[in-house]
Amino acid sequence: MRENPKRLIEDFVAVAALARIHINAEDIRHERLSAPHKSPQLPRGTSAVYVFSLATDDSVVLKVGKVGPKSAARFGSQHYIPASAKSNLSKSLLAGRVHWEQLGVSEADETTVGNWLRTNTNRDHFFLNGSRLTHLLEAFLQCRLKPIFEG
Repeated sequence: MRENPKRLIEDFVAVAALARIHINAEDIRHERLSAPHKSPQLPRGTSAVYVFSLATDDSVVLKVGKVGPKSAARFGSQHYIPASAKSNLSKSLLAGRVHWEQLGVSEADETTVGNWLRTNTNRDHFFLNGSRLTHLLEAFLQCRLKPIFEG
């Protein structure tokens, strides 16, 4: 994610204000996990919007998603295991072979895609207390960062 996280947060605060929702930039905490990374854990009582970006070209965003306080598995592990959920990044990557050359994927299958993601992607997290604004923050970041995979 090549964009400056502080700037993204400031711009999101302005977007929320347009929706007549007051939030301070300090109410959103950013965290970055650079490749290679381990599966993260969602801090208790928080929601998050997460961004997967390509480690070799941080401007290439693969996925923007959101989780609520009760979605720890979605946040920490489901995107690395294709069969773990109806929709996840590893499943999208396997189905999206047309993007493999751009992403530098030479080979991947159900058993190796999770390791490829941990080794070749960075993760940015934007943590919020509660989940009231996660939908708006996710939509804002999807529009701004234009991820390859959605849904």
